[in-house]
Amino acid sequence: MTPRIRRLGLSLLTASALTLAAACGGGGGDSATEAGADPGEKIKLTVDLFGDFGFKPLYEEYKKTHPDIEIVENVTQFNDHHNNLVKRLATNSGAGDVTAVEVGYISTFTAQPPKFTDLKQFGLDKRQADYLDWKWQQGLSKDGAQVLGLGTDVGGLAMCYRKDLFEKAGLPSEREKVAALWPTWEEYIATGKKFAAADVAGAKFVDSPGEIFRAMVNQAPVGLYDAQDQIIVDSNPDVKKAWDLSNQLTQEGLTAKLAAFSPPWNTGFAKGSFATIICPAWMTGFIQEQAQDASGKWDIAAVPGGSGNSGGSHLMVPKQSKHPKEAAELIDFLTSKENQAKVFKEEGTFPSIPELYDDPEIQNFTKPFFGDAPIGKIYSDAAKALKPQHLGPKEADVRVAIGNGLGRVEQGKQTPDQAWAQVLEDVKKIK
Repeated sequence: MTPRIRRLGLSLLTASALTLAAACGGGGGDSATEAGADPGEKIKLTVDLFGDFGFKPLYEEYKKTHPDIEIVENVTQFNDHHNNLVKRLATNSGAGDVTAVEVGYISTFTAQPPKFTDLKQFGLDKRQADYLDWKWQQGLSKDGAQVLGLGTDVGGLAMCYRKDLFEKAGLPSEREKVAALWPTWEEYIATGKKFAAADVAGAKFVDSPGEIFRAMVNQAPVGLYDAQDQIIVDSNPDVKKAWDLSNQLTQEGLTAKLAAFSPPWNTGFAKGSFATIICPAWMTGFIQEQAQDASGKWDIAAVPGGSGNSGGSHLMVPKQSKHPKEAAELIDFLTSKENQAKVFKEEGTFPSIPELYDDPEIQNFTKPFFGDAPIGKIYSDAAKALKPQHLGPKEADVRVAIGNGLGRVEQGKQTPDQAWAQVLEDVKKIK
């Protein structure tokens, strides 16, 4: 199980690649200690996650000041986690006291306020001033009246690249010069062609097209939905442009055809099978874990287009929790400014609290693995430049349909036009 896989949300992967490395079993709000426990008896809080959020050290810290609290963390595969949550809300049984929801699903669950505890009743509306405005808004009910979730992180974008592979291809390897190669996505592809022409043994330019597509769409003013929650995949020219450019990577032979988070993809980091990868903050920790022998070979540059977001989560309290007050207090602690900073430095997940972005501890934070790249400054600048996008209620489902289409093209099963036609038909079925 790797710590960072949760942030991506796998929203653009093919169906066959929708498998995250699993840890111990599913959520379990029904296993929580019953209300009215005897004095001195511990209250058990279950925390349902879809990856390692880096919370374990925080739990131990929390229990020092809350000796009556026992915390049980349940981690399941990304899709299983969210699908299980849907089922557990429907049956009003089995959800954890605290549950994480990835940004691609947040609108699905905030549209069901009766199923979640309004954190305002426990005073957590006081946290509004801490957050990026758009991140706070994502955790509210649609009418804005209820606080249903507090944000953990955001996924400001950069591009991670292999310096040694760039040098073998005769390309610049210093991060500023690399960023200058690709101010636009068209120039990113042009750089990929130069890399391919150098015929670096065993290496392609990029892992696969899915997250390239996601990054492009996330940079657009409007994405897959309009403000009225209507799917606009078929009418938004920015979506079609992203589709065409992503498939151009495939057609030019620039992809390693490695579906994200598949075992071959994991191995690809260690082997140096690709020279570039879309790199939200949490990805830095994943690369470091998968490519342990490649310290100093990776670096980080600005992403084409300059900014964007990929991933991020909220913590929520299902209404069925027997201990909503204690669960809300735990969420308040886990998402505090101090703890978001700690998790960033340990795990790479970037805070959703803008006050931290100018904090010297964040601004001056570097990682030797990435050649002492100024990680804190890179992702702070990306977060500051980020322009949020409206997310629709079935955002994740739409992205999976598109990701499946990109996968069919990459596997040679359909032409881009054939795959696009099927994507539009598949999207029409999403209600």
